[in-house]
Amino acid sequence: MLKLSGVTKRFGARAVLNHVSLELAAGEYVAVVGESGIGKSTLLNVVAGLEPPDEGRVLFEGRDVAQLDDDAQTLLRRARFGFVFQAFHVLPHLDVAQNVGLPLLLRGVPQAEIEARAGAAVASVGLAGRERSLPRELSGGELQRVAIARALVGGPSLVLADEPTGNLDPENARQVLELLRAQVKERGAAGILVTHSAAAAARCDRRYRLTAAGLAPLG
Repeated sequence: MLKLSGVTKRFGARAVLNHVSLELAAGEYVAVVGESGIGKSTLLNVVAGLEPPDEGRVLFEGRDVAQLDDDAQTLLRRARFGFVFQAFHVLPHLDVAQNVGLPLLLRGVPQAEIEARAGAAVASVGLAGRERSLPRELSGGELQRVAIARALVGGPSLVLADEPTGNLDPENARQVLELLRAQVKERGAAGILVTHSAAAAARCDRRYRLTAAGLAPLG
């Protein structure tokens, strides 16, 4: 599904990503660990087409992401990718169901279908009955569950999670990580989790360490 070949990304004279290669099949959930500032978020941005690589290629289902024009990249992200961030990025003036259904709204899905799919996604992350709650009424763990539901509501083929438990206490972090992995697996998607936490990475099928020299597999 996803293949990175010799991907290098520079900012000025500094190579943030250095000849990174990775292959990911449907149903696989892998972790990329590394210190803060090493380039983990940049790696996800390059995969998603938000940053072009300076060298190498990113192939998603055989298509070179960097060779697509801006509109095609936007449509690809909207239709096939799901994103989960550390900072939740829920909209404070929208309720839970509206936040979860937003990706479908942007794709022009009919309102009745949005409501049905958003409701099912909310229930799948353990928040049934909270559809009309506003973000200010939720805990951090609940907000991250909303973010996971939003990432998955559109049926993405690839889920990109950027330090999704960085703002959570250990118990909420454990629950959210287990939920994210279970949801990715259940839906047959591929997933990349970037994290500085060895405990978070331990729940993944494969683990890699990102360093200044590139990407190396961990046991």
